[in-house]
Amino acid sequence: MDLGVDIKSIIAEIDNASNLNELYQLKVKYLGKKGIISQLNKNLKDIEQEKRVEFGKKIHELRVLFEEKYEEKENFLKNEGRKQKLASENIDITLAGFPFKFGSLHPLTRVYNEIVDIFTAMGFEVATGPEIESDFYNFEALNIPKAHPARDMQDTFYITDEILLRTHTSPVQIRTMLAQEPPVKIIAPGKVYRCDHDVTHTPMFHQVEGLLVDEKVTFGDLKGTLTLFIKRLFGDDVPVRFRPSFFPFTEPSAEVDMGCVICGSKGCRVCKNTGWLEILGCGMVHPNVFKSVNYDFTKYRGFAFGMGIERITMLKYGINDLRLFFENNVKFLGQF
Repeated sequence: MDLGVDIKSIIAEIDNASNLNELYQLKVKYLGKKGIISQLNKNLKDIEQEKRVEFGKKIHELRVLFEEKYEEKENFLKNEGRKQKLASENIDITLAGFPFKFGSLHPLTRVYNEIVDIFTAMGFEVATGPEIESDFYNFEALNIPKAHPARDMQDTFYITDEILLRTHTSPVQIRTMLAQEPPVKIIAPGKVYRCDHDVTHTPMFHQVEGLLVDEKVTFGDLKGTLTLFIKRLFGDDVPVRFRPSFFPFTEPSAEVDMGCVICGSKGCRVCKNTGWLEILGCGMVHPNVFKSVNYDFTKYRGFAFGMGIERITMLKYGINDLRLFFENNVKFLGQF
């Protein structure tokens, strides 16, 4: 009984398929819902009863033959596809590699690390604290009560009446003293925030503050520590001087100047022709600060100091605009 289908033609179509898409179209043509072989199955009901079994057997044989040839061709095309992909993606391991450009630390990070290294070599430990602070830690415990005019100098970002972004890292000193008995010897580096933005000020900047508390601590210890720090950072030939000043949390207080690194202390626009540059503030810890942390101020003495990392970095590298640190200019950063 003839099915009316040329088997040789079907096999030739499968053999001539050049890709998987063409092969799939043949599957639709013969085995799809309206495909030729599918239609033969549907036509079985119209075949005479005595011939129906033989006709169905031949349809089944045709389907099996088609599926075998189809699978064979499909595997062949897939293997060919893999070979072509491997050939196109082949890597010549003898070719020279791409050059990699090495990055560098941000200048603020470089100076930050250098400052920390100098003080830790002197025996100071690094202490940290939250950037969102309470009024008590940021002001009151540091002898800056509610109506104190020094609060106006801070340009504070207030979140509520009692919660604020810290204006200095001094709160870390308070937290440390409340958590441990003397002796205390720490530096507190970190971010601080003030409402100020111009060539020499940014709303967020970095400070390093230090605190040493023990028996028999003198102002001479403070001078020796900071003089050594400045000379290690800028060189042994840099002159250093201390000028009387005022800070609510220290008494006596001083500002520390160093010889201008731009003009070699001869006088220039940067140092306003004085030959000196202010670099940090310091002083002996005020008795009221010791009272706020329950330290016996008749027994213990201490000194504290603080400096802006941005300012020191500007002096160290001769940078004249603070905003350059935060603009992420690759040409600027590449110099370091």
